[in-house]
Amino acid sequence: MLKIQPVILAGGTGTRLWPLSRELYPKQLLQLIDETSLLQTTVLRVSQLKEVLPPVLVVGEEHRFITRRQMDNLELGEDYSILLEPIGRNTAPAVCGAVEYCASELDDDTILLILPADHLILRKNAFQEAVAKAVKLAVEGRIVTFGIEPQYPETGYGYI
Repeated sequence: MLKIQPVILAGGTGTRLWPLSRELYPKQLLQLIDETSLLQTTVLRVSQLKEVLPPVLVVGEEHRFITRRQMDNLELGEDYSILLEPIGRNTAPAVCGAVEYCASELDDDTILLILPADHLILRKNAFQEAVAKAVKLAVEGRIVTFGIEPQYPETGYGYI
């Protein structure tokens, strides 16, 4: 049976949203839109997907206690994993660590859904539809990435 393993990357240091966010309390852990942090919102968003496993969270070691507290506040139970980054080295090492962990814990046909914790996605149905389409492509052996069309050039963001 097909399973989706969400991996939520939450290791950022909050430099772009300073002074609101800071190194020990980065953007993904802030309540910017409502009573939930961006990390909590992402966890709740993926929990609505079909065939989804409990999330794997990749966080900086210095954020482990805040992350645990925020997860406990969601009252989803203890059914999640936290991988700690001893030193943040951006996205690629975080993804590699998560892939290594998942490879040792999951079946080979499990699909990884790697998401940043700090993206605001207001159209939940569109997200669910996009994931469903991506899963169909991933089953065919394809690698799928999500993105939006940029409105202006910005070197601070990644491009596909």
